[in-house]
Amino acid sequence: MKLKVFSLIGIVSFCSCISLYAQVISGAEIDTLVERTLKTFDVPGIAVAVVKDDKIIHAKGYGVRSLNTMQKVDEHTLFGIASNSKAFTSAALGILIDEGKLSWDDKVTNIIPEFKMYNPYVTEDFTVRDLLTHRSGLGLGAGDLMFWPDSNSFTKKDIMHNLRYLKQVSSFRTKYDYDNLLYIVAGEVVERVSGTSWENFIEAKIIQPLAMKETATSFKNVKDKSNVIDPHAPVEGKVKVIRRDWSEVANSAGGIYSNITDMSKWIIMQMNNGKYGEGLTKNIFSERVHEEMWTPQTIIPVHGPTAYSTHFSAYGLGWGLSDVKGYLQASHTGGLAGIVTQVTLIPELKLGIIVFTNQQSGAAFTAITNTIKDSYLGVKGIDRVKQMNDRVIKNETEAAKITGDIWKDIEAQQKSNTVVKDISLFTGTYTDQWFGDIVISQKNGKLWFDSKRSFLLTGEMFAYKGNTFIVKWTDRSLDADAFVQFDLDNTGKANHVKMKAISPLTDFSFDFQDLDFSRAK
Repeated sequence: MKLKVFSLIGIVSFCSCISLYAQVISGAEIDTLVERTLKTFDVPGIAVAVVKDDKIIHAKGYGVRSLNTMQKVDEHTLFGIASNSKAFTSAALGILIDEGKLSWDDKVTNIIPEFKMYNPYVTEDFTVRDLLTHRSGLGLGAGDLMFWPDSNSFTKKDIMHNLRYLKQVSSFRTKYDYDNLLYIVAGEVVERVSGTSWENFIEAKIIQPLAMKETATSFKNVKDKSNVIDPHAPVEGKVKVIRRDWSEVANSAGGIYSNITDMSKWIIMQMNNGKYGEGLTKNIFSERVHEEMWTPQTIIPVHGPTAYSTHFSAYGLGWGLSDVKGYLQASHTGGLAGIVTQVTLIPELKLGIIVFTNQQSGAAFTAITNTIKDSYLGVKGIDRVKQMNDRVIKNETEAAKITGDIWKDIEAQQKSNTVVKDISLFTGTYTDQWFGDIVISQKNGKLWFDSKRSFLLTGEMFAYKGNTFIVKWTDRSLDADAFVQFDLDNTGKANHVKMKAISPLTDFSFDFQDLDFSRAK
């Protein structure tokens, strides 16, 4: 799940009084910036909010919610905020800590006795804090295929059980590798300690107090779906509406739907250390809890010169933390299939920037956020749209060459009739401990891949080199074709399968590299 949010009240009223709040970049300039971004990155719709000094000084929608309906995005249009939901989960745990029911360093096994990681020591020492900090030793996105794509049969119980089969790729608490599964476990901690579901807890303790009236804990729970975006992605070169992909079991990792109006209330509360309401007399959580959320927990290496003279980067509890031009920045991104979002806070400036998009182009939200941020930090002379577009073109060109060369090789083999593999040697059922069975079969003389538990992972297989094939998923919106490499036994029959994504741009939640299949007996 990629990078793997918010909003406003009465847009007309603050259009006339933007200058009162010392906005460095004008509303008209933001309009021009976003319209240019829409065109440059082929994004159908974007919503942008800017909060300064506890006031919403810009909140506006641009483009359309869906290429199917062509209805306009506005400040109340709902987007999946994806991993920006993680800060809500850390806030929920913080509330329970304030209530004296939990501590950050409670052992997870004391709350969930059946919790088990691959390494017994890690299991025994794993704390609530560890669930939130991406330092478990698991690899990037490990196990995400149990909820991504969403058409699968994995339950929350399955996911928590199967953690024990995911091998560590680094030592416990030594390295940052982003994960989603442990935030699912964190949601379960909320449920077991509070006695109510994560969804109900978030609704009662955060959404209702902040009057985030249009926000829901998942798409399923959105009451009024008349103003919701459709997800979009490039499908074989053309941006199209794609299926809405989300598994309800992962809501605590990325399920919330909101808009820039509601999310502005959330970030204003965050920049006031948990306080909200008239005169900031009420609290969602204590200043002590909030300070812990914005305290570095896991170091993220900073390499080379950076755009904002950044010297440190770290992950807190549900937030990414760094320094930008001498100021603390708390931020997060979120990514679903066809939807990406970004929330950026510079609390010392009382500045918050929210950008939601309905196309999976992280370059779009980065260009907008950084341009607005530049205006407040005094950074001049950098065209962020061009900068990001140049980067996109470079990355896409390199990826296209990798995938293009592979398909050229396959086509050349087919034309020259050099593909002489006896495909029956590869057919059969293969099992991975945490992902379950796949079936390699013949359909109309062609080799075919089918996952028995993740139903969208189905497609034709093409002979490539040696005992390696390429699987081309039937659903082309997945954009995640993969190598399938067979090992043979001493009779020449396949007995083992490993996989790996072909394109370096494949979303990390397609964690094919973590699969290890053996022929079922």
